[in-house]
Amino acid sequence: MLEYKKELLFVDGLSVCEIAGEVGTPFYLYSRKKLIENFRKFDSAFSGVKHIVCYAMKANENPYLLKILARNGCGCDIVSGGELKLAVSSGINPKRIVFAGVGKRDDEIRRAILNGILMFNIESIPELYRIDKIAKSLNKTAGISFRVNPDIDAKTHPHITTGLSHNKFGLCFEDAFAGYILGKALKNIKIIGIHTHIGSQISDSGSFVLASKKISKYIRKLKDAGIGLKYIDMGGGLGIKYKDEKIISTSDYAKAIRSHLPENHTLILEPGRFLIGNAGVMVTKILYVKKTLKKNFLVVDAGMNDLVRPAIYGAYHEIIPVIKRKGIKHNWDVVGPICESSDVFAKDRRMLPAKADDFLAVLCAGAYGYSMSSNYNQRARAAEVLVENNKWRIIRCREKL
Repeated sequence: MLEYKKELLFVDGLSVCEIAGEVGTPFYLYSRKKLIENFRKFDSAFSGVKHIVCYAMKANENPYLLKILARNGCGCDIVSGGELKLAVSSGINPKRIVFAGVGKRDDEIRRAILNGILMFNIESIPELYRIDKIAKSLNKTAGISFRVNPDIDAKTHPHITTGLSHNKFGLCFEDAFAGYILGKALKNIKIIGIHTHIGSQISDSGSFVLASKKISKYIRKLKDAGIGLKYIDMGGGLGIKYKDEKIISTSDYAKAIRSHLPENHTLILEPGRFLIGNAGVMVTKILYVKKTLKKNFLVVDAGMNDLVRPAIYGAYHEIIPVIKRKGIKHNWDVVGPICESSDVFAKDRRMLPAKADDFLAVLCAGAYGYSMSSNYNQRARAAEVLVENNKWRIIRCREKL
């Protein structure tokens, strides 16, 4: 979606510089075309098998983006009552909504049951009883699966791995099996599936193959115990290229996921980052060019409150100029205005010459950018802009002080 024309950066044919001049900085800029392209690429990888794509809303919850996905038949993976309300109001079919998370509140469970979601991904035995109790009070039946923790090292960042035995998510196979047996006896519980999710930003297809193998074996054990399942929820985790990572193609990902699973089930997938990550950039302005004895700094008007991934994960985001200037590349630290030493977007990054008031584009910022932003240091959250049909429009206004 990005290209340079006469040294100026364009997104889907529109000048980033012109948009920045009118909107102000910092702001997030998304491509509708790229979002739909990513969804269709992912969805088509599973053609030929019954499946539901449930977008992991935590990656980016802008209502306009959700509506685009809803119109293309996408469902949602949610983790809160707020996400449930937003998904439904954005046109997501409740029968395509799955509810995960280790700490579901009573009011969230109640609202989900009344909305008729597809299923809860249960993460503890007490949660099973809680859902049954609430469903009984509503004279309803709740569809459930158990989230099993397969103890697989997905070889990703420790903060975003979720499938190891010491992680807070899910249940070990033995405890989940006990939960399935208990669930059979509960009148307001309907067992319909199994769920697993081993982590995020995974670039090793072998991890998905191993998960497929373990889940398939476990499904056979459940079947022998008289527990039949309709849905297999394999979570998300497909990584994207931020720098020079090895990435898995959607076809290889689908092949790995399906490698050992039985065919007579409906598969549920929960992509988040893959759909929206590279469909969005963050645009920021250089406030000061600061040179010291040991370092050269580009001080920008975006901070870790706007994009926190580099601060908490040491995450890499490519940063490119909106206006290419000629000259020799130098090493720069790109830093924000927040009063924290971790407010750094890049260290010793080899970049072209730049000057104050130039704009920079931080790439692959569509996922876990705005959704993880905050008002730290009492800073207003950034605006969000969507490019579609050769036009751009603001889809979330910049907050006011």
